[in-house]
Amino acid sequence: MAAVKRNPVLDELGFYPISILQEKARDMRARGEFVVDFSIGDPREPTPPFIPEALKAAVPAVSQYPTVPGLPELRRAIAAYVERRFGVEVNPSTEILPTAGSKEATFTTPLALITPNAGQAVVFGTPGYPVYERGARFAGADAVAIPLTGDFVLRAGDIPGEVWRRAAAVWICSPHNPTGAITGEADLAGLIAACREHDALLLADECYCDLYDEEEPPSALQVAGPGYRNVLSFLSCSKRSGMTGYRSGAIVGDAEAIAALRDLRSSVGVASPEFVQAAAVAAWSDDAHALERRGIFFAKRQVLREAFEEMGYEVVGSRAGIYLWVKVADDMAATERLLDHGVVVSPGRIFGAGGEGFIRFALVPTLEETHQAVEVLQKCLKPAT
Repeated sequence: MAAVKRNPVLDELGFYPISILQEKARDMRARGEFVVDFSIGDPREPTPPFIPEALKAAVPAVSQYPTVPGLPELRRAIAAYVERRFGVEVNPSTEILPTAGSKEATFTTPLALITPNAGQAVVFGTPGYPVYERGARFAGADAVAIPLTGDFVLRAGDIPGEVWRRAAAVWICSPHNPTGAITGEADLAGLIAACREHDALLLADECYCDLYDEEEPPSALQVAGPGYRNVLSFLSCSKRSGMTGYRSGAIVGDAEAIAALRDLRSSVGVASPEFVQAAAVAAWSDDAHALERRGIFFAKRQVLREAFEEMGYEVVGSRAGIYLWVKVADDMAATERLLDHGVVVSPGRIFGAGGEGFIRFALVPTLEETHQAVEVLQKCLKPAT
């Protein structure tokens, strides 16, 4: 019997790396063992009740296809949020496209931008979110990883001229996954100017922008100016509103790019179910719950930060988002030792080159579980005196 023909990119990239850790954690739970899982960004705080209530109220008696561009009221709610949060106006009809979360949008966006196998480049920082590379590769682009060091912020000057000349798109992430670093307005301005000079799109992954400690992360939309030429911002309800399972987000910005993505969607599917869109309308229209969730993540970050600083470890970045990025001698050894004692973290190397020697904590366990985990950290990682 002939073997199934597979896209070779599947075999070149292998398994999505965090899934392997998740399988081990599931096996431990099934055996009834102690597990506190910091490995994947899926918070466990309940979704604010008004959101599922909005969803239930919108479930229709007759189920029909959603439209390609999504509900007008959802696009208006996103536009109102963008104006409140960033102080900029966007056109709900032409500059917003609701999405089924951010991962799918991140992966599929290059499909609308890239001429396959034409030498075009999609640029991203490493360590970083693995989907940037995966989407670029499947679209037929050269995936160019730029090493991040120091403060883990990607700047225009970090990208070589030869890469800029081939760049179709540049991904940034602020607050950054996995490090929690923030890209400031000056660096955003430099990236936008370089993208415009080289006719590339700046794809700004800003899904964690409402979760920060003290410094409010700016958006590329604030720096781009009216029309948002060459700039797209990727937003999500997942972390802001505790809606990871709802799969609801948005792309906002350059109208020409939004039109291309809308045309792509007409080939690959439709918008999220309209009852999910109704829940998203409720979520984007309320800021109080996001403020409350920001406080919860801040408290958990402080517990872990204080524990590591007391043990003499360096916490790098980690000023926003839902991650703590900690420098260790050997990220795999630290990960395995913690896993043996029921604390699941991500070794930095799974986020790409430059992640070696760091471990990432996703601040998803409860505050009580976080305190419990500190006891394990002190047992496993406290340097000998």
